[in-house]
Amino acid sequence: MPKLDWIKEKILDQSELKRKTSAWHHLGKKVVFTNGCFDILHQGHLQLLAQAAELGNILIVGLNSDSSVNRLKGEERPVNHEQDRLFQLASLLCVDAVCLFEEDTPENLIKTVCPDVLVKGGDYTIDNIVGADFVQSNGGTVEVIPFVEGYSTSNIIDQIKKL
Repeated sequence: MPKLDWIKEKILDQSELKRKTSAWHHLGKKVVFTNGCFDILHQGHLQLLAQAAELGNILIVGLNSDSSVNRLKGEERPVNHEQDRLFQLASLLCVDAVCLFEEDTPENLIKTVCPDVLVKGGDYTIDNIVGADFVQSNGGTVEVIPFVEGYSTSNIIDQIKKL
């Protein structure tokens, strides 16, 4: 069985991520950050990640921990364990690093990464995106990528329940 080290090497704790991000910034790389639960990966998630990656040289994904997803989405979530979600995201070629966070928002992780571009999907506006003020005050930009119609984890779960 293959070791898949190239995937596992992308899964970083916050101190490792801080060190790597510092090196990427030092090399002049444009760092993009996005975050979410990514509970059941679907086309909407994949398009968001691919579009986010196109906005820079390095894409970092902050992933809500199981306990964080449970607080935000309810007791039936997440469907997939955080280790599975980390591995799935790290296996994507457009993702350079994935880091788990325990809080309900990625604010501390955003401050650790200090991204050049902060990306959120959906119906957010820049004024209600956690970390937007911090990123902009450091010379970065904030981008909102529209949802892909017809794709959501909640809809997938509802469809499964009907079977």
